[in-house]
Amino acid sequence: MSNDEIILTPEGLAKLEQELEELKTVKRRELASRIKTAISYGDLKENSEYHSAKEEQAFMETRILNIERMLKKARVVKNIDTSTVNVGSVVILNDVEFAEKIEYRIVGPSEAEVSENKISYESPLGSALLGKSVGDIIHVDAPMGVIKYELLEIKAT
Repeated sequence: MSNDEIILTPEGLAKLEQELEELKTVKRRELASRIKTAISYGDLKENSEYHSAKEEQAFMETRILNIERMLKKARVVKNIDTSTVNVGSVVILNDVEFAEKIEYRIVGPSEAEVSENKISYESPLGSALLGKSVGDIIHVDAPMGVIKYELLEIKAT
């Protein structure tokens, strides 16, 4: 994986494209309206609504540029091979110490969402899983020590 490319699942690509469209259309119009209203209040030096809207506009325009850069560098993973773990794979692991099954989806960094069990291939666990096969034991260094997982299953989504 090249340092320049951004690896995305098809869902991650769609989510970024949707966010970009929302920012460029709806959000830009809303902010333009807020700025216009704030300007009508007069003195811009002490106009907190104006300054707040301008700060939000700068943040939004930066996000638009970041998404556009990501999309230009994007490589979408398709046709997931289930013989080894790859970006886009869904894995079922057994926490060896606690005998607890855990399911994760390996995704690109921009899609990672731990609350949804989506982990980045760049995370300690994600990188340890890449290329592994069913039955392999994975050792992950964590602040509390080494955690051992057994790879029980690899699924494509």
